[in-house]
Amino acid sequence: MEVVKFGELIKNDSLAHEEGYSNAKELESDFKKIYPEDTSDSSLFQVIRFKKLPIEDWEGKKIDEKSMITKRADILFDVGKFNKSVVCYTAALKFDPNDVYLLNKKGDNLSRLGRFEEAIECYDKAIKLDKQNEYIYNNKAIALLNSNQPEKALKCSDKAMKINDKNEFVLYWRGFIMEMLGKFNSALECYDKILKMNPEYPDVWNAKGNIHSELEHTEEALFCYEKALELCLEEPPDSAMWNRKGNALMELGRFEEALNCYDEALAMENDNDTFICNKGVAFLELNSYNKAIECFRRALVINPSNEDARILKDECLENL
Repeated sequence: MEVVKFGELIKNDSLAHEEGYSNAKELESDFKKIYPEDTSDSSLFQVIRFKKLPIEDWEGKKIDEKSMITKRADILFDVGKFNKSVVCYTAALKFDPNDVYLLNKKGDNLSRLGRFEEAIECYDKAIKLDKQNEYIYNNKAIALLNSNQPEKALKCSDKAMKINDKNEFVLYWRGFIMEMLGKFNSALECYDKILKMNPEYPDVWNAKGNIHSELEHTEEALFCYEKALELCLEEPPDSAMWNRKGNALMELGRFEEALNCYDEALAMENDNDTFICNKGVAFLELNSYNKAIECFRRALVINPSNEDARILKDECLENL
């Protein structure tokens, strides 16, 4: 065991490699996130090295190192500690570079970190080893979409669909890709296919509602949002869903009902100036100018650059 100062540690590429990092710069970045209060040049870190014995010299029950590291990686991934979990997946892959599960999970991990090119490399390696896995093609499509390559994402989704065109997860993301490409009718077809197989899928009803809202099909959008809200039994609907339902009701002139939706949204996210502004518009439509002004003022306190709130507040003042 040795003790190293942080100022020396961040210059030691060799030691960083031992810990699973590409270089000392990457180690420095990660350590500053993990140990924010202990990264002055004089901060001390212990370096512990273990002597690796041949398996035949082990005593007692043999340890499956790859499995142990993989489990740790999965746990870290599930709790959102992506910087740490990607190090573990990398370490596990040293035992078996051709493990499809690990390559796919490392790709997912890198995607969460916004390192999409590296994620795509992992998916490509996994696909070479398992060409009939629609999930890996779909994960690659998501990474391509997130890296602003929707056309390539669609081609990747095509390959996933050829393997299994009834996979709800693949269809859901294909619908999202179609939406990003402006192919709204194709997106609706994807969502309708899912709902035929599984009519109690709130996320899909919500996604379908968004498309109808984009196409200004207000009645259809409202129906979808209401279905999504009905189906959110175990997990309550999020604030954005309530806000979208409120907007749909506004389009239909149902202002009192819209107010209830905005209140639900604000109960979850009370400092969202957009929701507050929308509530103000509903009051404006009901000629409740003082309440509308109060909303617009509150929105401007939270976000002084909200021009909609500023203009609408002035409009209300003119009507008093």
